[in-house]
Amino acid sequence: MYVGGIQIVATLLTETFMKLVKLFGTALVALSISVPAVAQQSGGQPDQVDQLAQMVGLTEDQQTEIRAILDEMQGEIGELRQEARALQQQMQGEIKSDFDEAAIREQAEELGDVTGEIAALSTLMQAKVDSVFTQEQRDELDKRMQQMQQQMQQRRQMQQQMQQGQGQGMQ
Repeated sequence: MYVGGIQIVATLLTETFMKLVKLFGTALVALSISVPAVAQQSGGQPDQVDQLAQMVGLTEDQQTEIRAILDEMQGEIGELRQEARALQQQMQGEIKSDFDEAAIREQAEELGDVTGEIAALSTLMQAKVDSVFTQEQRDELDKRMQQMQQQMQQRRQMQQQMQQGQGQGMQ
């Protein structure tokens, strides 16, 4: 079942995630708004801040500062995500023959406010983390991101070629 609000939130979260990917590079690809770093670490995932430290040469103080930023901001974002999910469920509950358009619009507006706040906090988190880096670290991260984007593009092209080859083989 298609629900417009869910698609909007998913799009916003995807865009926000891609901004995080650009900022943190390959070391923080797994870090997203929907999965706090603490949960990933407890699940046996390598610590992304440690990986980032190795990639761009963060000092201990920088690592501590970044962890504090992530912990603080992810808590706030996590609460908002829960609120967004509750609003989405309420909106889904309105999909019925005797729907209440006013309620749907009110919930949609609230959902827009919540997702807007998530986007604002995500951007603030990125800006705060970026302020911790030196210019040399930013340059190194940009270089690594360009390499990663090239690799991803090459993979996509290979997948498309494989899919086209499979499609032609079936004809």
